[in-house]
Amino acid sequence: MAIGGDFLTTQEVSGLLGVEARQVRGLAEAGAITRVARGVFDRTSVERYRAERGSGRTRTWAEHTAWGAVALLSGAAPLGLGDVQTSRLRAALREISDPTELALRLRDRASVSIWSGHRSVIERVRAGLVVPGRQRLGLVEDDTVVDGYIQADRIADLVRRCRLVEDTTGSITLRSTSMDIDFIKSLAALNRTLAAVDAATSLDPRERGVGMQVLLGRLELFRENGRR
Repeated sequence: MAIGGDFLTTQEVSGLLGVEARQVRGLAEAGAITRVARGVFDRTSVERYRAERGSGRTRTWAEHTAWGAVALLSGAAPLGLGDVQTSRLRAALREISDPTELALRLRDRASVSIWSGHRSVIERVRAGLVVPGRQRLGLVEDDTVVDGYIQADRIADLVRRCRLVEDTTGSITLRSTSMDIDFIKSLAALNRTLAAVDAATSLDPRERGVGMQVLLGRLELFRENGRR
């Protein structure tokens, strides 16, 4: 049975993600995708999961390693990685030529959740986040949409103060991480790399395409600099 529209059946989710039905139920129980009724799932949450997770065959980097990779591609020094780890990470990055693979490896840099809130709190939410910004990629900013990073131990307070409600169709994307937020702020201000990493898993085809193109350029530049 096909439901269509904003919803998917267990069988449809299973086909899209390439997993068994029991794994679909497990993803819903873990909060990775949204179940709206028995055997019925929110399409947006499934598509977002697929964009961020891919086929599941690409091995992801741990949070601090992922941030180290973002730093290296940005032309900055990693934070919290030793010389041996950094050397291995440089070598791994030089082996990656596909920006899709890179985006998937970086996915555990932060935990992503989607929220909705009253228009009056949008600017307050934005002020509490590190927002890399779409304009760095030549994309038009939408004042009603917020997408940024926050320290993991501050997210509950922000949600409470701004009365946010978790909502897969919401316009507020919170990327919570344990990485030092000032370090992330410095990477966001340095160049387009972090903005491109975020855009590369967007559900919007144009935004995703722009992000992938920028990441491809960063990978090529990194390999070129490594040969010098």
